[in-house]
Amino acid sequence: MRPALLHVTNGESAGNTLRQTALGGAVLPWQDALHEGPVPAIARQQLLRTRARFLADCGWGRQQALLSSLERRDQQLLDALRDGLQVVLWFEHDLYDQLQLLDVLALAHADGAEPELIVIGSFPGRPSFAGLGELTASELETLWPSRRRAAAASLEAATTAWAALRAPEPTALAEWAKRETAQLPFLAPALRRLLEELPAPVDGLSGTERRALQAVAAGAHTPPAAFVATQRLEDAPFLGDAWFYRALSALGQGTTRLLETDDGTPLPLPPPLSDNQLFARLQLRLTATGEGALRGEADRVELLGIDRWIGGTHITADNSWRWDSNELKLIRASAR
Repeated sequence: MRPALLHVTNGESAGNTLRQTALGGAVLPWQDALHEGPVPAIARQQLLRTRARFLADCGWGRQQALLSSLERRDQQLLDALRDGLQVVLWFEHDLYDQLQLLDVLALAHADGAEPELIVIGSFPGRPSFAGLGELTASELETLWPSRRRAAAASLEAATTAWAALRAPEPTALAEWAKRETAQLPFLAPALRRLLEELPAPVDGLSGTERRALQAVAAGAHTPPAAFVATQRLEDAPFLGDAWFYRALSALGQGTTRLLETDDGTPLPLPPPLSDNQLFARLQLRLTATGEGALRGEADRVELLGIDRWIGGTHITADNSWRWDSNELKLIRASAR
């Protein structure tokens, strides 16, 4: 028999624990790191193809298999909503989850549906709460009575914020990052963290890149050690180790690289494009240029160039938006 309940959550860690609860139902992990790669304002099927191509290029599998997985995920959600199943969204406060929550709510709103929500930023007895994946099955069960129906205002806010994320310029996104929204209380800080991935005005580093250089400078000389150290610098950790290694590798390329191995060579491609165990054993050090960047005496974009996406905004040397995290202000590169 088809279950009458569908739990939608961020990934397999929380998903597997939900399967161990006494709540019953099916579990659907949303499974996409929307803070990385292109999320442009195009039709849904084209968006899924774009995401699948990006994830395949990062080494996460074959493009067609990834696309099929994303299509099945979307269809499972829409079928559940259209068939009148009880759909409950389980998400947390960090950037990874908040972008997934926007995606799911926007899809539900377009279909005229109102799923239920369990969205938390803390948990009793866990002062350093980092996410649903660290909770036990019995702890997840205690959250069940707190679920609430997604109100029309929540669905409309999520849909508008999702459109802002996907816009070709980050101006609307920056407005959402400064707007406290009662229906989506964790959204604004998450979007501020996303905007930190734009180059900073002084050094051109993203928030992740700066934390990585700071960690290595402070003595975290392997990729796993640097990853752990950077997570401690985050108010709401959201980044997986493989995505962090991707940022490390980008800093370690070319003659003007900011990081290198202790024998003075560039960093290899990150996992899963290279061997994870070999990458994890690398010994890292800052170059003199990297030390200068940390002091604000060198600019990462000028040294290494840039070609990355923040939602629907393609950041290149010719379209290099920057974000002042102190002033909460966008800056065009030409206005520096």
